[in-house]
Order: sequence, then structure tokens, then C-alpha cells
Amino acid sequence: MEVKAKLKFIKMSPTKIRLVANLIKKMPVVKALDQLQFIDKLAAGPVAKLIKSAMANAEHNFELVKDNLFIKEITIGQGPTLKRWMPRAHGRATPIRKRTSHIYLVLDEIKPSGKVAAKKQVLASPIKLETKPKKEPAVEIKEPAKKDKKEKNIETKEEGKVITDPRMEGRRGHARIEGGSKGFVGKMFRRKSG
Repeated sequence: MEVKAKLKFIKMSPTKIRLVANLIKKMPVVKALDQLQFIDKLAAGPVAKLIKSAMANAEHNFELVKDNLFIKEITIGQGPTLKRWMPRAHGRATPIRKRTSHIYLVLDEIKPSGKVAAKKQVLASPIKLETKPKKEPAVEIKEPAKKDKKEKNIETKEEGKVITDPRMEGRRGHARIEGGSKGFVGKMFRRKSG
């Protein structure tokens, strides 16, 4: 029974991951994880994570024993390359290729157990409520009375506090203009002579 798993878009070049993957080909998964624990390469982390994921798939979906699994096939493919650049001498820009990779893993059984298909997941049926929820009486929302268009600074008094809308303060015509209206003519009359 084959169990497949894949890990895509790892921000590491495929050649670096292949160095680690070639060490654990055809090994039992428990021994491969022990081997990856002591490899001094950064690529060992994502590979170990993928093997653990494939083992969990085998145990949960196919009800296989993890001690009976081995790595049948592990392939590393190249993903999309991010193209960046770095400034160098004399105003040149040299390219940098940030490579990504995809790992495809196939686990198989050492001794065949005879299980062929994945177990079917039984979904729970939806719960039906016997009693209908009571309808709450509709609440009427009263809208506050609209103020004049000229008055843009909104002030409200609550328990002795005055709340001022900060959006209406400031320059550029947002505040209430005392010397006239907005626009060019209003600006002329607000200018200081001198």
C-alpha cells in the first residue's frame, strides 16, 4: 500500500535538499527520522516534517503501522525561481536567483498487510432542533434629528463632557470657516493683510 505526501514551495534550492534526500532513500521511516535528526543541514528540517506528515497519513487514513513503513521514493523538483538583483560596482545590477523546490514522497510497506483502500470518513448528520426559537419583538431605532448643513462641528453634551468630532478640526477647509465660505474667494477674505 503506497502512501503519498508532498511539500511544495520550500525556499531552498533543490540541490541542497537532494544532498539530504539521497541519504535516506530506501530506509525505514523510523531510521530515516533518526538519521535526519543528526544531519547538520538545514534541509533536514522540511524533509523530516514531510516524512512525519506521510506517516500520520498512513496511520490515520489507511490504518497502517508506522514501524512497517519505508521510503520507497523521494524526488525533489524545482519550483518557481524568484528573480532579484543586487547593486554592484560601476552602477551594475547583478541577478540573484532565489530558488524554490517541491518534494514528493512515497512510502510503502515492508511486509504487505493486505489493506488496499482508505477508510471512509463518517460525517455526523446535522442536528435538528425540535423547538423553534422565540422571536424577539422588533426594536424601533430612532434616528437623531439632522443638523444644519452649515454646522459641521458636531458637539454633544453627555454628563458635562463635550465631544468634538476630530475630523472637523484642522486646515484645508475641514473646519468651520468663520470669515466666509470655502474655495478661492473664501481664502482671499481670510488672508492677513500686511
